Amino acid sequence: MLKGRKVSGRGETTTAHYAFGPLEDDIIIKHRLLTRTTTTRGEPPLKKLQKKFTAFALELEKEADNYGDCERLAKTFLQELNTFEIPLLKSKAVIDANLKEKENFNDLKDEINRQILQAQDDIEDLKKQLEESKIERQHKEECEAIRKLVAMQPPRSETQKTITELEKEIAMLEAENTAGSRTLDLRKKQFALLLHVVDELQITIEEEQKSLMEEMRHEQRTGVDDASGGPEAMALD
Repeated sequence: MLKGRKVSGRGETTTAHYAFGPLEDDIIIKHRLLTRTTTTRGEPPLKKLQKKFTAFALELEKEADNYGDCERLAKTFLQELNTFEIPLLKSKAVIDANLKEKENFNDLKDEINRQILQAQDDIEDLKKQLEESKIERQHKEECEAIRKLVAMQPPRSETQKTITELEKEIAMLEAENTAGSRTLDLRKKQFALLLHVVDELQITIEEEQKSLMEEMRHEQRTGVDDASGGPEAMALD
């Protein structure tokens, strides 16, 4: 693998070279875990243990008087076995701890997911409460506006007094209107009677004028007749 690395103080980027790639690193780590090898150098512990066991077994197969060597090799093998077992026990403890930690992590993950769902439900409830609060606040503002309008109006007693006065004025106006209507009807009747009297008077005047004209004509005729018959009457006398 190639990875860029910035050199301190120079501001230049240099390329770092690695001996192994990611896949090779995984293989090496797995091999170290299986062989209990912490470094790439030196002899693996399992191979050392195998050598100790082989040396002990070969010494046992000898038909010589080698109890001391066998005992020494047995102690060496047991020491190497103990040395090899201790990391295994540590690894087992680490594995058990990791499994326990994983179990705790899963429980914690489930709890976090449950809390997330609960938080989402709480958020939805809070949204609903917020909407209800907005509506309630709007209603309160409307009620407050109405209350201010009502407060600006005069007291009920004054309003009732004004209504009573207006009712009295209305009653007076209605009475005046009724009286005016009656007076108007009376005036209409009187005017109609006056017109009737005028008509009759005019007819009477016209008849009197006609009668007067006829009398004047009759008198004129009578005067003419008297004037024409005067000498004859004197002669007869």
